[in-house]
Amino acid sequence: MKRPLLFLDVDGPLNPYAAQPERRPDGYTTLRVPRNDTHEYDRGFSSRRRPLRVWLNPEHGRILLRLGFELCWATTWMDDANRWIAPVLGLPELPFVDFGDVLLQERPDGVHWKTGRLVDYAGGRPFAWVDDEQSELDQSYVAAHHQGPGLLHHVNPRIGLRENDFHTLADFASSLDTSRTIAG
Repeated sequence: MKRPLLFLDVDGPLNPYAAQPERRPDGYTTLRVPRNDTHEYDRGFSSRRRPLRVWLNPEHGRILLRLGFELCWATTWMDDANRWIAPVLGLPELPFVDFGDVLLQERPDGVHWKTGRLVDYAGGRPFAWVDDEQSELDQSYVAAHHQGPGLLHHVNPRIGLRENDFHTLADFASSLDTSRTIAG
């Protein structure tokens, strides 16, 4: 049986963009991405704008790879995460969810615009999703539309992924291993 998916958002969980702007968090490195070469929603801005500041913790890649998930980008960066984010974290090229025409499009029901695409992408396969924008509406949507286990794990965008977040993800993956063993 395939490993569960871990849908990774960049801005918030991996890049604590809401941290104090004058103080890079401990253990993080600063990446400057030209505005004309950043993820989809920034395209079209003049290249004369200041580069996008991204803070990343290189240790996160190693930790993520050991959690027992198949990693997948679930971010507005889409495939650009493989170019800019993955190398800093020491991650291989990862698959990504192509949000296409739903990118940043608000839904009338209040469910996050990523949620439906993530459920479709998972196709009933167990998944965890780390993001800083989920709500109870997203949890309800996943419960109603996804056939397998799903963990929506909120990460504070001021601090990014921390040790307790990794423990939560590891516990979820471990619980799936136990349920597969019992079912098998």
